[in-house]
Amino acid sequence: MTNRNFINIRWIYCWLVFFCLQLGIPSLSEGYSPSQYQKFQGRIIDYRSHLNRKFKKSIRRKTLYIIVHTTELGLDTSLRVVSRGKQFQSGYKTPGGHANYVIARNGYTYRILDKKYRADHAGRSMWQGRTDLSDFSVGIELVGYHDAPISAAQYRSVGLLICILKKVYSLDDRDVLTHSQVAYGKPNPWFWKNHRGRKWCAKNFNRSKAGLGPGWKYDPDVLAGRLLPDPELVGVFYGVPYHGVNPLVKSPGSGSNIISKTNSAWSIAGEDYNNERTIYLFPGGARLPGNKIKQTLGWDRLPMNTKVVLNQDVEPVVIQDQTPVKTISKSMTAWSHAGVAYKEDTTIYFLPSGRVYPGSKILDWDDLPLKTRLLVGYKGPFPITEAQTAYKIAGSKYKSFETVYYLSSGRLLTGDKITDFTHLAKGEQIYLPLSSPPKK
Repeated sequence: MTNRNFINIRWIYCWLVFFCLQLGIPSLSEGYSPSQYQKFQGRIIDYRSHLNRKFKKSIRRKTLYIIVHTTELGLDTSLRVVSRGKQFQSGYKTPGGHANYVIARNGYTYRILDKKYRADHAGRSMWQGRTDLSDFSVGIELVGYHDAPISAAQYRSVGLLICILKKVYSLDDRDVLTHSQVAYGKPNPWFWKNHRGRKWCAKNFNRSKAGLGPGWKYDPDVLAGRLLPDPELVGVFYGVPYHGVNPLVKSPGSGSNIISKTNSAWSIAGEDYNNERTIYLFPGGARLPGNKIKQTLGWDRLPMNTKVVLNQDVEPVVIQDQTPVKTISKSMTAWSHAGVAYKEDTTIYFLPSGRVYPGSKILDWDDLPLKTRLLVGYKGPFPITEAQTAYKIAGSKYKSFETVYYLSSGRLLTGDKITDFTHLAKGEQIYLPLSSPPKK
C-alpha cells in the first residue's frame, strides 16, 4: 500500500467519524458500520401520528438515563397502549405517550414520541436517590415478556438505538438501565417499607447481546438504605444472593406464573398484583381479579397452583381457561397461553387459513395472526377411519372434555360437546392430551 493510499483511507475514516459524531451516531470503533446505521434508520417506522391527542408534550430538561422495558404484550396491543394509553374497567384512562420507541420482535423500531420529549414510562422510580425518572430518561419498549427470550433482531436494533442515544446525550453504558432495576414500590403485604421489585419488565435483558459493557455492581438505593432489596433482582442484576427474611418472595430462577410456596403474587405480578386486569385463575376453575382478592380471600390464603395472568380483560380469560382450545387475541399471545412450550411439537396451532402446524414450525410467538387457535400439551392428529372409530382411538375418554375433535368444517370441539359420534366423517381428526395415549 502506498503512503498516498494510506493517507486517503485515514482521511476517509476520520471524515466518517466526524460525520457520525455530527449526527449523533456512534463511530466505527463502537462495533457498527455506517451501512448498519443506514439500514437501521431506514427501518424506523414513524408512529407519532397515532399518539393520543390528550397527551401533553414536554421537552426533558435533562437526559441522564436510557431505560429499557418489555411490554408484557404482543405487538399490536403494545403499540396501542404506548401510543393511545391504558384503559381500565373502572373507567380510568391514561393519555398514552408511554415510550419514546417500541422495538418489535422482527427488529423494526417504531418512533412513538420524539426522543427529546418526556415519555410517561418509568412511573414510581428511583436511582441514586433521584425519583420520577421519566423526567430524566428515554424509554425503549421491547415487545415481549420478562420471562420470554428477547429476539436477536431486537438486540441488534436496541443496540444500534442505544448507541445513537448515548452519543446524542453524552451517556455511557452504566446509564442504560432496565425498568425492573429502577422501579420501586410502596409497602405491601410482602414488604414493610419502600422496596425494589415493583416491575419485572426487562429482567431478561442481556446487556452484552445489546453491545453494552458491564452495568452497576450494586443497587445504590438499597445500599444507601432508601429501599429494601428484592431477593430475585439482587441476584439477577448484581450476582449476589440475598438472604433476607421475605419467605413469600420467590427464590431466584423460579420464573413461573403459578402460585407456590416460593412464588408469591408479588413475585409474579409486581405492582400489578392487586390490579383489576391481573386475573387469578384458581385450580378449581374459579377466578378473581386482583382488586378483589384482599376482601374476598386474603393474600395469605391464595391456593397453591393458582395461575396469575397479567394485562387481561376479565371475561375472555375465564372462558379460555375453561377449555383446552385457546385462542390468540390482542391480549393473549401464544406466549401468554403456552410460555416456553409455544415452539414444542406438543403445541398445535390451527391458523385462520385452515393450516395446522406444530410448534416446531412456528418462528416466533408474536408472528401468529389473531384468532389462531392452539392446543398445549397435545399429540395427534389421529384420523378417524372405518377401522379407527373415536372409541378405538381415545378409548373411554372419547367423550372427555380433554379430547379434542378437529372437524372438516374447521371447528374444534371437545368430546363433551359432541352429541352424535356416528356423524363424524372419515378423515376428521382427534387430538389427545399427552397424559391420554391413544388406544391400540
